[in-house]
Amino acid sequence: MFSYAIYALAALAVLAIGLLVWVTAGHRSRRRHGALQDLLDHADRLEIDLKDCRDRLQRAHAVMSVSPDVPAAGEVEAQHALDSGLRALLQQRLWIRDKAPAASQRELDDAVDALARARQQLEPRLRALDDAQHALDVAVREHIHKDFQA
Repeated sequence: MFSYAIYALAALAVLAIGLLVWVTAGHRSRRRHGALQDLLDHADRLEIDLKDCRDRLQRAHAVMSVSPDVPAAGEVEAQHALDSGLRALLQQRLWIRDKAPAASQRELDDAVDALARARQQLEPRLRALDDAQHALDVAVREHIHKDFQA
């Protein structure tokens, strides 16, 4: 009778350890999947933000430009900064494609944090661009209104 109790206790211990391993592996898998999904989501959002910024700058240039074929002061630098951001994003996407499946959880978390920081740094610039676009629109309307008044 004593030996059955020991076997039953051993079987319960093995079952408990197996259940713990299964739960831990499931948690790691969900965390890894979540990090990969966050990484792709942040990369998509950053790409959208960068392209939106490029479009806004092009619209502003079209409004301000005396000659649409000649870049305005500062436009070249802004375009280079956007191109650099898009190239960095492309490198990040290549890393995601090539390295993310074998990357450690820490590497994935670091990549997610880097993309989140990049988006956070871009947000104030997008707001400033919105403010500048609004001011430009108001100035153009006032100028047109003044021309019709004269």
